[in-house]
Amino acid sequence: MTAQDLLNYFLDRAPWVNRADTEDKIIIGDPKKEIKKLMVVWQASLEAVKKAAAGGYDAIMANEPTFYFHLNELENVEKLPENSAKKAAALVKKKIIEDAGLVVIRNHDVWCKFPVYCGPNSWARQLGFPVGSAAANVNQGYQSMYPIEPVTAAAFAKRVADSMKTDPRQVQLFGERDKVVSRVGLGTGCACGVEFFNEMGCDIIVICDDSGSYWQDISLAVDMELPVIRVFHSATEDYGIYLMKEYMDEHFPGIKTDYLPFDTKVSFV
Repeated sequence: MTAQDLLNYFLDRAPWVNRADTEDKIIIGDPKKEIKKLMVVWQASLEAVKKAAAGGYDAIMANEPTFYFHLNELENVEKLPENSAKKAAALVKKKIIEDAGLVVIRNHDVWCKFPVYCGPNSWARQLGFPVGSAAANVNQGYQSMYPIEPVTAAAFAKRVADSMKTDPRQVQLFGERDKVVSRVGLGTGCACGVEFFNEMGCDIIVICDDSGSYWQDISLAVDMELPVIRVFHSATEDYGIYLMKEYMDEHFPGIKTDYLPFDTKVSFV
């Protein structure tokens, strides 16, 4: 199976994706390359690219951008000024990919709504909520409300921390720790609008850092007496990437697929 065949397989199962306007494409590399060894990642960081090159992988399948732009990644890199630090970093990564003959396949628009395995469902499963058990969904299904037995905000924050695949110290709780809550709002990735959660009747929300600025979103929620649990973006979606490996193992046993957890490189001092 070629890289393009693999991409087409997922696109063919995603009628919600507009193929004329999607970032799900071959980002870099030969679309005709035969894929026998694949690395799946949340984001193709420099570390991931180096490991794929050293490990003899044929391709990387990544959910998030490789070259720091959501759309038209390499085209936007080329438009950057020659003295741009961003361009220099992108070109270092690009050279490693090209020298190793790697192909980078983007799987974002497909995987973010892929039944059962997608980010919203995998994030809920990680926190102990069965797929399909949401009491409400908005924002194209990226924001959901789940009922729980009443607990304090601090107790539910501890539940989130205990579920973390990475360092649980990344979990931040804003608002009243002792407030008793029973309607949890879960946001996946950047889709974590406070007003949507409020309209659904949530009394505590879990959002990611890429969608929750303190001066705007979190301060609004705290003023509304709506406790906020904030985690890293990768924390809400990385389990879904692990499930991508499981999906590949089940449907493409001829491709050796490995999952590389995303390393946030955060130190706590």
